[in-house]
Amino acid sequence: MRGVNTETRRVTPPEPARTGAGSVLGRVAVPAGVLAAVAGAFAYVGTVDPNEPGHYPVCPLLRLTGLYCPGCGGLRAAHAFVHGDLGAALTDNALAVLGFVAFAVGWAVWVVRAVRGRPVRIELPPVALWSLGALALVFTVVRNLPFGGWLHP
Repeated sequence: MRGVNTETRRVTPPEPARTGAGSVLGRVAVPAGVLAAVAGAFAYVGTVDPNEPGHYPVCPLLRLTGLYCPGCGGLRAAHAFVHGDLGAALTDNALAVLGFVAFAVGWAVWVVRAVRGRPVRIELPPVALWSLGALALVFTVVRNLPFGGWLHP
């Protein structure tokens, strides 16, 4: 419906109708594409074993310095996660496993919001982003200290 703003006397265009199954399918198209891409990546890592040398490149930080980055062991963790071996996945990279779970929860929230027609933008407050960065930093430092050997991939 067209409305007239009495303060500025401008005519506003009507809002598009959001009814029918097409609009719901349109709203979940992007989340479905993201899920397809992530599922494809996990299927590849689940099929091509990163424990066998020569399939994936070596971490450049590990190769140059001998230090483990926060992502070291992430492919092995994904491989174990795909095969249902949660213990091995946590041993290879616990931070990556937390990331997999956080992605799944975030994706589910995204889809539910899209289906309900609510805003799909999920914004984390700055304190949460700083906390995630601090967690990654502490994880990286501890796994490279002598007593953090249990966090080595």
